[in-house]
Amino acid sequence: MELRHLRYFMAVGEALNFTKAAAQLRVAQPALSRRVQDLEEEIGVDLLKRSPRGVTLTAEGKLFLEKTRQILQLADESVEQVRALARGQYGELHIGYSPSPTVEILPPALAAFQKAFPRVNVLLHDASQRELADGLKNGTLELAITPGNTNLQFEGLEFELLRSYPLTVALAPTHPLARSKAIPLEKLVAEPLVGFARKDYPDYFPFIERIFSPLGLKPRLAVECDSASSLITAVETGRGIAITIPVFKIVTGNRLVFRPIAGSTEVIPVGIVRAPNGDVTPAGEKFCEFLRKVSKGIQG
Repeated sequence: MELRHLRYFMAVGEALNFTKAAAQLRVAQPALSRRVQDLEEEIGVDLLKRSPRGVTLTAEGKLFLEKTRQILQLADESVEQVRALARGQYGELHIGYSPSPTVEILPPALAAFQKAFPRVNVLLHDASQRELADGLKNGTLELAITPGNTNLQFEGLEFELLRSYPLTVALAPTHPLARSKAIPLEKLVAEPLVGFARKDYPDYFPFIERIFSPLGLKPRLAVECDSASSLITAVETGRGIAITIPVFKIVTGNRLVFRPIAGSTEVIPVGIVRAPNGDVTPAGEKFCEFLRKVSKGIQG
């Protein structure tokens, strides 16, 4: 039994006339009659009653016509969805991300993407960098939007730069250093540092140490946080300062103040991370295009 035979039967069953059905299908009437008869013989029941006055459906024919409509509708929908999937217009997309560092890029890119491709279900996964790396390597994540290619846990993964940010210091508004226009490293090293937990962000503290190493200074990590929100709260309540990037201000509003680090040329790269030779779907590739477009607009 082929879908073509079902389409032939449905045309006859709805028109109740072989001549009209043949014209609709653009096939010869004798060939149409033969195909419907072949279908009846394969099923083993009569679907149509034929008479000089025309064609009517048997009880079995009425039931089969109803089921045939459902089968053909499902087949047509399946073909359309598969084609849409191949065009990147349908499917499910699992994206990992670091919330605060990507706040300038990810939300507008996602909004534009969902408007263009509403049938793609984008599932965002807020995770630590260790979890993002694991997700990319085991295939549960297709892409990740996060800081950088300097992280050891991202070794073996591909990193595409979207935007680089200079380092800034986040302080409580009441902190004495908040009155400074820029803060040198020599003053920062004496302050208790609020940073990300070593177990989830193993490269964070070595990176911070590298910033101070040219001066022979060693910072003191006083508070380890498992998320950006807990880091912001720790700084706001006076437990220490944090070395971050300027976009954190979008998240914190007036809760914290941000000052540049005098004399520092270090930057934090934020971009797209994917597994090499990873199975990025057409939808994933299109999503990357939106991320690039938004990032280019910010830089321009």
